[in-house]
Amino acid sequence: MRATRSLPAGVGTLARQERRFALALFAPAFLLLLITTTAPLVYLGWNSLHRIDMSMPWLSGFAGLENYTRMGEDPRFWNSLWLTVVYTASTVVLQVLIGLSLALLVLQIPKGQGLLRVAAILPIVLAPVVVGLFWRTLVLAPDVGLVDVVTRALGLGSHNWLGDPQLALISVIAIHTWQWTPFAFLVLLATLATLPPDVYEAARLDRASAWQRFRYITLPLIRPAVVMVVILRTMTALSAFAAIFAATGGGPGTSTEILNLYAYRTSFTVLNIGYGSALAVVLMAITLAVSWLLFKRRKGYA
Repeated sequence: MRATRSLPAGVGTLARQERRFALALFAPAFLLLLITTTAPLVYLGWNSLHRIDMSMPWLSGFAGLENYTRMGEDPRFWNSLWLTVVYTASTVVLQVLIGLSLALLVLQIPKGQGLLRVAAILPIVLAPVVVGLFWRTLVLAPDVGLVDVVTRALGLGSHNWLGDPQLALISVIAIHTWQWTPFAFLVLLATLATLPPDVYEAARLDRASAWQRFRYITLPLIRPAVVMVVILRTMTALSAFAAIFAATGGGPGTSTEILNLYAYRTSFTVLNIGYGSALAVVLMAITLAVSWLLFKRRKGYA
């Protein structure tokens, strides 16, 4: 049998000291993370199992799954869930398509790409509340907004973009798309810039058309980046709140009331904190499930 060689005592002591030092650095951050994220989530889940209605506090108490079963008969919940699906799917698809189109276009510009990248960052760094107020007061305001000025100049008339139930959802989708398309653009532009040029040169020698080069070379090579953009933008869209709240407040009526806004209104306007907490838990579960499915899907493209 081969004899095992033990490490010198000094080496083992040094390793233990390094582990203790690493733990001392890690423990405060981990504890802070638990306090600021895990504890509120646990408290949220606990509230969702209780009947907490501040307008009728004498009825408060443990409710079990009552708040969750109530959602099945709540048409406002199903409307907000449907709006969440439409809002998320529309914004993500638009961001990827517009971002990829802009990236392909800018890639053909030999000079000035640095300036375009800086300009693209500006909408991203703005707070969503600022973006919502900017669009509400300067872009989509009736009569004086930039969009209304253009539509009247084209003979299409004036519209109440945020006050019309038919146009409000389209408007908030446009707001979210405007702010976050630059993210998709920058990621895809950086990915396209790293593609090997010799592959395209070989395709040109084989007389492949521009569409064939895009379909059979570009798309497969950038697919992992596209999937990652879809994952990140989907998670953000599902949890969208500030820009919609600043622009429409979820209105008019419930025309832009996605699930996140419905949970907020239920908790802090209607003061039914128990049911609002249950809505927030459902939204969190949907976000986690969608994220898990997308990450699982991404492994096939990595």
